[in-house]
Amino acid sequence: MQTKSEKIPATVITGFLGAGKTSLIRNLIENANGKRLALIINEFGDLGVDGEVLKGCGNENCDEDDILELANGCICCTVADDFLPTIQALLDRENRPDHIIVETSGLALPKPLVRAFGWPEVRTQVTVDGVVTVIDGPAYRDGLFAANPDAVQAQREADENLDHDSPLEELFEDQLNCADMILLNKSDMLSEEAIEQASSEIRAQVRPSVKIVKTSHGNLEASVLLGIGAAAEDDLDVRKSHHDSADDHEHDDFDSFVVDLPNPNSPDELLARLSNAIETHGILRAKGFIAVAGKDMRLVVQAVGNRIQHYYDREWREGEKQVSRLVIIGEHGLDEAAITALLKG
Repeated sequence: MQTKSEKIPATVITGFLGAGKTSLIRNLIENANGKRLALIINEFGDLGVDGEVLKGCGNENCDEDDILELANGCICCTVADDFLPTIQALLDRENRPDHIIVETSGLALPKPLVRAFGWPEVRTQVTVDGVVTVIDGPAYRDGLFAANPDAVQAQREADENLDHDSPLEELFEDQLNCADMILLNKSDMLSEEAIEQASSEIRAQVRPSVKIVKTSHGNLEASVLLGIGAAAEDDLDVRKSHHDSADDHEHDDFDSFVVDLPNPNSPDELLARLSNAIETHGILRAKGFIAVAGKDMRLVVQAVGNRIQHYYDREWREGEKQVSRLVIIGEHGLDEAAITALLKG
C-alpha cells in the first residue's frame, strides 16, 4: 500500500481495437506479485464490456471496488470532467493502490491523457510509469496499419473508393509515438520472419529508448510491464503526435451505439448475422454480452473487423437481468437503423 508521501506509479495501456489490452490487464491482475492494483477502464460506448469482463475474473489483488469505469466517451475528450475526478477519488482513499492501470479506448489518443497527469492536483501524487501500446500482430502483418505512410497514401489515391483522409493511420502512429513499450501481441500467430519484419519496421518509427516485446494472449510478467520509470508526463515534447496543433480534439470520425437484441436460442445464428453486418457496413468493432436461451452462463462476443471471438465467461448472477446487448463501433456515417435491423434478423 502506498503512503500519502509517495507518488503512485500509473501505467497507460493503449492500442487499437482488439489488440489484446483486456487480456493483458487480466493476466497482470492474476500475476501482480502482491501489488494492489486500481484499474481505470475507458469504454467507448454506453455498455461497459471490458470492465465487466475484468470484474468477472475475481482476484485478491484487484476487487470490484478497484475497477473504475469511464463510460462517457473517449477519455482524451473527457479528461477534466471524468478522468481527473476519478484519479482524485483514488488518491483520497485511506488504502491507496500500489499502482494505477489506465486502459484507454481503442479510439483514444494517448498524449492528452498523459498530459492530464501534469495537472497540479495530480502531478505531486502520481507519475506515469510508462505508456504501453499493444499491437495486434496478425492485423499488422496483414497490412491493416502499414509502416510506410507514403505507400498507404499512394494506395488510397489509386483507389477512388477509399477514404483518402482516414484518421486510423494517424491514430495508430500516435499510439506508437507516445509509447515507452510496444507489445507485438498474438505473436504465436506469426512466423519468426513476420515478427522480425514487424519489429524492424516499428523500430524505425519510434524513439530509440522504446522497448519492443513480443507477447501471446497478453501474457507478460508484471515485473516487465510495471516499473519502467519513464515519468512520461515530463517529456511530452519528444512524444510526437499528428494532433499536437489541435487545441480541442474530438472524435467526430467515429460513431458508436448500443443494439438491444432478443435472446437467441443458439449463438450461431446471431454470429452469422453479425458477420454479415460487419461485411456489409464496414463495422470496426463489436462487443457485448449475450444471454443464450437455456444457458446458465453469459456469452461474451468480441469482433475486430471480420474476426469474431465468443466464449462463456461466467454464470449469470442471481437477480442479474439476462439481456443481450452489443456495442457497435465504426467510422462516422454508420447506418444504425440498417445494422440494427440486420442484427435483429
